[in-house]
Amino acid sequence: MTLARAGTGFFGGAFDPVHRGHLQAAAALRGRLGLQKLWLLPCAESPFPRRTGEPPPAPAKLRLQWLRQATQQRSGLGACGLELERGGPSYTVDTMRILRERLGAPPVFAVGSDAFAAIAKWREPRALLGLCNIAVLSRPARGAARGLAECLSAELARDFEFAAGGEQARHRSAGTWLRRIAIAPLDISSTQVRRRIRRGEPVRCLLPAAVADAVLASGHYARAREPA
Repeated sequence: MTLARAGTGFFGGAFDPVHRGHLQAAAALRGRLGLQKLWLLPCAESPFPRRTGEPPPAPAKLRLQWLRQATQQRSGLGACGLELERGGPSYTVDTMRILRERLGAPPVFAVGSDAFAAIAKWREPRALLGLCNIAVLSRPARGAARGLAECLSAELARDFEFAAGGEQARHRSAGTWLRRIAIAPLDISSTQVRRRIRRGEPVRCLLPAAVADAVLASGHYARAREPA
């Protein structure tokens, strides 16, 4: 993977599987931030335990393959397999250390608002916030619900200077930033896709055209049992 040295972002997630909503959100984010390239970064192995009865995700190699198919014809988007190459649990702080070294500058990391609100539970959250710029994705209707400072622990928030309104912040020593980005993604979730496949319901309207056949042919979600 060749990385541009400026204007490069990474959109992390399970992408289990990638769907049209992911791609619309990625395109909107790239436009809002003026990024040259936005890489969709699938988690290889989540460090968090699955809920009781939750089926395992599709194999990481399959999820990456689907992402590559989904982004192949989309200008400015790509799929990054770094977390698969590294192996082991996918700790974001480790990934950002590698990307920052390769880029020679802080990468932009995009994360959903729910995940950002739990960032204090991630590995080395203080180091992570100083390594990369973070774009916090939220739906417009939720944009004013909580300021960014309220989503962080008091200890982590002290490292930032927050702008009026609380929608942006800059790290006092590292110079990295936080910024809330309100986007209006399609009302689709990977959970919805998986559930419809298990039930034998159509999903082609929810998945990228280049991916639908591959997802269905894999048979993974049809074999997974419905959670109790």
